[in-house]
Amino acid sequence: MTDAALEHIDVLIAGAGPVGMTLHLALAAGGVTSVLLDRRSADAQQADPRALALSHGARQLLEQINAWPMRAATPIETIHVSQKGGFGRTLIDRTDYDLPALGYVVRYRDLAAALTGNIAPGAILSGTEILDIRSDNQHVTVALRHAGQLRTFQSRALVHAEGTPGDDPAVKVSDYEQHAVICEVTPTPGHNKRAWERFTPDGPLALLPLGDQYAIVLTLPPAEADAVMTMDDETFVATLQSRFGKHMTFANPGPRSRFPLALRMRETLVKDNEVWIGNTAQTLHPVSGQGFNLGIRDAWQLSEILLKNGVDRSSLASYAASRRLDRHGGAFFTDQIVRAFSNDFGPLKLARGLGLFALDVFPPARHFVAKRMIWGARAWP
Repeated sequence: MTDAALEHIDVLIAGAGPVGMTLHLALAAGGVTSVLLDRRSADAQQADPRALALSHGARQLLEQINAWPMRAATPIETIHVSQKGGFGRTLIDRTDYDLPALGYVVRYRDLAAALTGNIAPGAILSGTEILDIRSDNQHVTVALRHAGQLRTFQSRALVHAEGTPGDDPAVKVSDYEQHAVICEVTPTPGHNKRAWERFTPDGPLALLPLGDQYAIVLTLPPAEADAVMTMDDETFVATLQSRFGKHMTFANPGPRSRFPLALRMRETLVKDNEVWIGNTAQTLHPVSGQGFNLGIRDAWQLSEILLKNGVDRSSLASYAASRRLDRHGGAFFTDQIVRAFSNDFGPLKLARGLGLFALDVFPPARHFVAKRMIWGARAWP
């Protein structure tokens, strides 16, 4: 192939979800050009049923690229954490940190639309199939099929941001043997901008304020998730009520979806001129809503390093080293919570209650946890 047949770009980004688009816009703000390659169709993101819990730290980053969906975001002002059938609880309040909110709940499609609206036409190649990837010392060459045509790009880096990886020997997988059932319900009384994290022996139950509704993330063993997915609405609401307790009642459940849960950690983030970010680098349990916020921080830190040091292998290596604390810390935090709280073992239940009580009566410990939920490793120490 002649050089004239190549299409040259500074950075190629495989994956045009929110993490990939955040990276694209952050690079563009600093004058680095990139193209987004997406295997999905252009309208696929509008069909995504998920609600995302975004920290205030994520909002601060997205505002810098004019991609914060203000009208579509429901603020979380307090978070109530407790365990079913055991004592101990803690309440995290935005006023302790002088913030307008601890976080926000946004539908995936609304965040995607806010990001897409800032991206120039032609910068996203939807329905793309990557056929071949080859690296030399300075470039990566990607052959692909788009709109029925074969095209070849040469760039200084290929960023993988495609989402949860499939079978990949470079990814270590720890199956939680849990599934998340998600839907929206109407609470009575209203949510008053409070999120709930309720731990049950089968797994955590999260209630996230979204408009006038709650977005529900109900974690269950696979067989119980099978049963929940086939329940009629009345039986489902009764099941939800029994797991949550009597703090409020629920009605009008929306359509239910489910997905399996596992911890997936890519051991090496960089290979030659390729780098992995977001869920393709690490996929966490949804407890405490850390995974997506971690992906946004991935994109932002990669853009900062590439803009400061240039797009080359040494910059990619610097990025990988810089993310070690945040990604491994986030993975350890969520993994330990799931394993400690997803059981009904008496001594552990007592220890959990004492831990929640300690967070409630000892503000420095509570603030340590809350600040890392809001800003990740950027809040260290």
